[in-house]
Amino acid sequence: MTYPPHSVHAVPQANVPARSLPRRATHDVTEPGQRLTAAPGAALSRWPAQQTAELTRRHGLIRHLGLPTAADPDFDDFAREMATRTGFLYGFVNLFLDEQTFIGLHQPPADSGHVIVARTMSREHGWCPEVVTRQKALPLPDVHASPRFSGNHVVDAVGIRAYFGAPLIHPSGTVLGTVCVIDPDKRPLSEARRLRDIVIDTGNQVMHHITHSPAR
Repeated sequence: MTYPPHSVHAVPQANVPARSLPRRATHDVTEPGQRLTAAPGAALSRWPAQQTAELTRRHGLIRHLGLPTAADPDFDDFAREMATRTGFLYGFVNLFLDEQTFIGLHQPPADSGHVIVARTMSREHGWCPEVVTRQKALPLPDVHASPRFSGNHVVDAVGIRAYFGAPLIHPSGTVLGTVCVIDPDKRPLSEARRLRDIVIDTGNQVMHHITHSPAR
């Protein structure tokens, strides 16, 4: 069975509320186009020392690179292209900040009947935290094939059966976040390598864009 690429869709209509994915705490991200101007403060106290140090380095690098910390059309384009190439409904470019922050997002249209997601999610949910920790791609053609990955709140919140993610690793060694795609339909094992390679390739493109674009 093949999975044709989904068509390119417009941003969901304002009168259809986006469903926030599971979150640790309420947190307002900056408006589109704004940049991170201060290091994290009280939020750092939530994390163990190692994670706090990693988050501090990440924030500092993001400031240095001039990266946006909210919706950005360039990264939306990367998310859309990745979703189209894989034939998945959702695509993300995700900075791993106080929350997972989707500066790039592609999803179904508002009237599709599928869940419309917001731009942030708790660091404790989904599979991207695993990708950040292991610093390598994670292909899950069927999330229910492994008990370790099937017991995830996002599975029920969005109805996900397939996930493919890859880390965004700066040349300095700092992991900025991930790129990933998710879909309510599982994929055959025979497709896993091809889909993984597409996601890894997108991650490489995103990092090239981050490191070779003029400071914003």
